[in-house]
Amino acid sequence: TLSLSVLVTIEMFNALNAVSEDGSLLTIPPWVNPWLLLAMTSSFLLHFMILYVPAFAAVFSIAPHNTVDWILVFLFSFPVIIIDEVLKFVGRRMNAAEREERKQVKKDKEA
Repeated sequence: TLSLSVLVTIEMFNALNAVSEDGSLLTIPPWVNPWLLLAMTSSFLLHFMILYVPAFAAVFSIAPHNTVDWILVFLFSFPVIIIDEVLKFVGRRMNAAEREERKQVKKDKEA
């Protein structure tokens, strides 16, 4: 049950990371795409439904989570945001260096 919740949460965090290919979540907030937030909310509501509605929990053979379980889900899922933010940061730095290099080459050709 925890692994299912971790997978669902990681995928929702990945969706948040996809708001911008190279922009940080700190500079481009998730609410710029309300449809994404609606889709994430729907996904979590469906997930909560199979966790906490006994008939669905029985069909999926899962048990509801307590607070400690949700903390574990968050702790295992959240690093995906940190990793992607680091990768975006490195990508921005590399792109900036390439742009400067191309600008310098162009300037040298013109001179």
